[in-house]
Amino acid sequence: MIHIDSQTMFEVAPRFSGENAERQHAIITACGEVLQVTLQAYDISNRLRIAHFLGQTCHESAGFRTTEEFASGDGYEGRSDLGNNRPGDGRRYKGRGLLQLTGRANYRTLGGVLGIDLEGNPEMAGQPALSLRIACEYWKSHNINPMCDQDDLMSVTRAINGGLNGLEERRLYTNNARRALARIEGMQISGAQNGSGSDKRVLHRGSKGEDVAELQTLLRKLDFAIGIDGDFGAGTEVAVTRFQSEHQLDADGIVGAQTWAALKEAKAPARA
Repeated sequence: MIHIDSQTMFEVAPRFSGENAERQHAIITACGEVLQVTLQAYDISNRLRIAHFLGQTCHESAGFRTTEEFASGDGYEGRSDLGNNRPGDGRRYKGRGLLQLTGRANYRTLGGVLGIDLEGNPEMAGQPALSLRIACEYWKSHNINPMCDQDDLMSVTRAINGGLNGLEERRLYTNNARRALARIEGMQISGAQNGSGSDKRVLHRGSKGEDVAELQTLLRKLDFAIGIDGDFGAGTEVAVTRFQSEHQLDADGIVGAQTWAALKEAKAPARA
């Protein structure tokens, strides 16, 4: 699994100042300590699953700066579909956590799964590390991992939100996560290749420079319809992933020594 921690979350999230920055720092620090082991326990373990999870939770928590809904919760008062059947339940069981657990019935259900009395102690759902587990339980119960494997942002968003509210911001944060994870994977591959004799830099989404242009030139010669601009963007990543898949390489979109070698040895398809 890719090594992820609080730094990864900071790379996904927007920057704040003052009290917002302090709240964000406290939440990310607490979650970061258990991020890898928690996600791994729920099989949120490959790049796409992690990227979508971090992108969605970042949006739902207003940039990882709150684990409690800003609204009072009065709007949920008397909502039988949420199990709010007692006076004050709207405020008592307002949205909390990285994915906004809401309503008495949902607090009861998730608490039962986790073996914690969330119904009797609803404020616990706002504790950062616990809110991470709650988010993962929601993710699991709604079978979101397969949607991530298809890189289907819209389906993932509907599963989280019930609609497509905030889609552009979710896309932004998910793409931030992609770049952060590509950087981490690139560093891991580069470390593993030390001493391999390869003189090529490991490239991934977000890389820029002459070596990216060289990569794009090789892909163009193999009939991949991409531009040569020295910027490793989404189009280049798709082309690399497809090339890797066609040549029985790990289709991770990262260009390490094996992919460089395969690109140089590959022959352009014969034209009719």
